[in-house]
Amino acid sequence: MAKTKFTNIDSLSFQGIDEDADLIPLMTPEDEEEINRENLPETLPILPLRNTVLFPGVVIPITAGRDTSIKLINEANNGSKIIGVVSQKDESVENPSAKDINKVGVVARILRVLKMPDGNTTVIIQGKKRFQITQVVTEEPYMNATVTEVPEEKPEKENAEFNAIIDSIKDLALQIIKGSPNIPSEASFAIKNIESNSFLINFVSSNMNLTVEEKQKLLEINDLKERALATLKHMNTEYQKLELKNDIQSKVQSDMSQQQREYFLHQQMKTIQEELGGVSHEGEIEEMRERAKSKQWDENVQQHFEKELSKMQRMNPQVAEYSIQRNYLDLFLDLPWNEFSKDKFDLKRAKKILDRDHYGLDDVKKRIIEYLAVLKLRNDMKSPILCLYGPPGVGKTSLGKSVAEALGREYVRISLGGLRDEAEIRGHRKTYIGAMPGRIIQSLKKAGTSNPVFVLDEIDKLSIGNAGDPSSALLEVLDPEQNSDFHDNFLEMGFDLSKVMFIATCNSLSTIQPALRDRMEIINVTGYTIEEKVQIAKRHLLPKQLEEHGLSSEHLKIGKKQLEKIVEGYTRESGVRGLEKQIAKVVRFAAKNIAMEEEYNVKITDEDVLDILGSPRLERDKYENNDVAGVVTGLAWTQVGGDILFIESILSKGKGNLNITGNLGKVMKESATIAMEYIKANAETLNLDPSVFDKYNVHIHVPEGATPKDGPSAGITMLTSLVSLFTQKKVKKSIAMTGEITLRGKVLPVGGIKEKILAAKRARIKEIILCEDNKRDIEEIKEEYLKGLTFHYVKEMSEVINIAITDEKVKNAKEL
Repeated sequence: MAKTKFTNIDSLSFQGIDEDADLIPLMTPEDEEEINRENLPETLPILPLRNTVLFPGVVIPITAGRDTSIKLINEANNGSKIIGVVSQKDESVENPSAKDINKVGVVARILRVLKMPDGNTTVIIQGKKRFQITQVVTEEPYMNATVTEVPEEKPEKENAEFNAIIDSIKDLALQIIKGSPNIPSEASFAIKNIESNSFLINFVSSNMNLTVEEKQKLLEINDLKERALATLKHMNTEYQKLELKNDIQSKVQSDMSQQQREYFLHQQMKTIQEELGGVSHEGEIEEMRERAKSKQWDENVQQHFEKELSKMQRMNPQVAEYSIQRNYLDLFLDLPWNEFSKDKFDLKRAKKILDRDHYGLDDVKKRIIEYLAVLKLRNDMKSPILCLYGPPGVGKTSLGKSVAEALGREYVRISLGGLRDEAEIRGHRKTYIGAMPGRIIQSLKKAGTSNPVFVLDEIDKLSIGNAGDPSSALLEVLDPEQNSDFHDNFLEMGFDLSKVMFIATCNSLSTIQPALRDRMEIINVTGYTIEEKVQIAKRHLLPKQLEEHGLSSEHLKIGKKQLEKIVEGYTRESGVRGLEKQIAKVVRFAAKNIAMEEEYNVKITDEDVLDILGSPRLERDKYENNDVAGVVTGLAWTQVGGDILFIESILSKGKGNLNITGNLGKVMKESATIAMEYIKANAETLNLDPSVFDKYNVHIHVPEGATPKDGPSAGITMLTSLVSLFTQKKVKKSIAMTGEITLRGKVLPVGGIKEKILAAKRARIKEIILCEDNKRDIEEIKEEYLKGLTFHYVKEMSEVINIAITDEKVKNAKEL
């Protein structure tokens, strides 16, 4: 079998003809007459061509790779040099038989045979005249067939229409050559010098970009005028394509119809994409259209998508804007438009999940269960926006996962700590290089639903930078009246956030913008008591650490007493992060001994705690006795929980100056001044000589001077300290207090009561003085945490003095 292959013949070896012989591609009328006079052999060896058609008079090279074809060529070259050439019906057939070849072919003369370096044989042949196969005689060693000549039906020379067609073919051929930079200019010379009309038609037909089937049809037309007309039609189509290609390059409008232009352009682009091994531009467009059919979006969203898709369709895939547009539409299709996960309204199950994952936090759990109950009764309720406020490590962030599981929703979380750019919330406009949607939209894409539980972590740590205020951007996100149409700059379309359950977390409310704080329902997540920490350690922290270290409960047991020792001696926090680290040390101790096959106590003892963790770094808060005048125990709230503090005051000879030390803030210093002025104003009631205030300087100090302190809650403590100092009377044993005072002697409520109560209990305090209005805070604390404590609720400072100051003088009391 043979196929055409144009090649450089300079380095090839020749056989069969003289190397000096010329290959003349043009056939003259005299040559044509001579060929017509030649008799056609009755039998010809048949050489099938795979991907071309040979026309009479035309010279082409073909390459033979099969043994039978090479044998045919060699034998014919050594003999008559005449062979029959026919084209295959299907070029994919490797071993063609009689039924696989066309019946009409061309007698060819072998001009030159060349041995190729790869072992194949290239033969240059010239067509002579047409024939038709009447019967295939043999197929071995190669095909032989009996043939008959197929004469041409030529019009008369004076036929004006035929001559006009020939002139048109010549003119159009010259125009095609002129407009095609890949065709050498010598081709124009050849066309002009062809004298034979028949050869002109054959020469043009052979060199046109037609399929094998189209060329075979031209070859089989007997009427020369009809064949000329068919050739001219093909040339017109070829010339129109050439004009269109030139028009595209020069940006000039073509006279072709828009439909034909677009068809050619699309086919050209498709071919280029296939050659590059990529997906065609049209394929991407259709894929997006198919994906869009499954979307449940509103009509205005559908219209916007179609508009943007049409814009992408008109773009050149090679420009940068195309990839930006494609990324934009991919985001559009990936977003969960009106796609919701089904809520689970099993309240008992939800409560069980919340209790399983978090010990305590009753207020938060209660609010979640209430929300579920309302949602069950009215399914279209807008989601609440909760803000969990409390110290680090109490489980605010992890609570979001439990809520998501309880509701049966997806869970997403973004950390807002240190965020300074408004575009992180709203996104960038897509015209910018590297533009992306905001983190809200990105997270919803990740969630795959429009109603996830969305945790906004560390919302109090947002910052204002040169790129805007992200706190202000969150106003729209967290407003139930606005977030049903949240506008992201990149998306350019409103997205409904009203079904999203937002849970924000923070450690301080003071740094949150007032308008933002007003949009959220604040839930105070207080610190854990010692008892709660022990339970959390037993239920959650110890099993978690055992699993992470590849151990089981059979390898290590820590009792309640030892856990209390770890909590009190090695951690000082409201949460349990530090406690988890200490438990991890104990678990690593067991893991090391197991790996080294050393003996150890599976049940950890007090001595083991000391050996593993070292000496306790923290001492229990201790109440100091009441032997010294002016020393009173107060209660304070810190970021890591409650604490006790001591207010100390002394007198020294002077002119009535008031000195305040202990790294105190402005509010706390004002409380000391108010307390001093109250005593001066009520000296007579307190049985004090007014002149004493001019004879002595007063110095108030709050120990641990390296620790900053501020707030109004030490007011009654300072006042009690000064009363004890000036009266030289003892303060009641094991009593502590907290509350703000006014110049009129009123006692005002303060915050952080639960943490302060827990601190008092750790310090073995027995009695606590609080403002009457703080009674409601005590009622919200579990009764078990209040055992062993007595509370005194007061409204006036005189009540505090009557409760806290005894009639007994201190030892070595001064006479003032």
